[in-house]
Amino acid sequence: MSNAQQWAGQRLGLPEHGEGSLAKVGRRILALAIDWALAMIVSQAFAKADSTVTLIVFGLEQWLLIATVGYSIGHRLLGMQVRRLDGNYVGFWRSLIRISLILLVIPATIWDADNRGLHDKAANTVLVRSR
Repeated sequence: MSNAQQWAGQRLGLPEHGEGSLAKVGRRILALAIDWALAMIVSQAFAKADSTVTLIVFGLEQWLLIATVGYSIGHRLLGMQVRRLDGNYVGFWRSLIRISLILLVIPATIWDADNRGLHDKAANTVLVRSR
């Protein structure tokens, strides 16, 4: 972070702590693990744990839930929400861009000073605390 920015998200107009602040890495990873585990359970139940089915279930869950309610199951359990920078719901196109880049893995691992991965930058979204 530069001297002009005191905390991640300040340039985006987000508070330093509490609701509306950027979600921290630990929460993000745990939410991802929860969502992946749920996808694996569904895949095990219906497709003998086929890895392609797991990936499809994970992708669909992320795409549809974030597009409609703004969070995946893991996000909800850990008090996070994906929002557009203007505060509106993400919608189907932005959510599709976001999950497509997450599934490529590398874009999600490259972050800026505001802790936004390339997937969030491309979709013009941010993952914030909802409580």
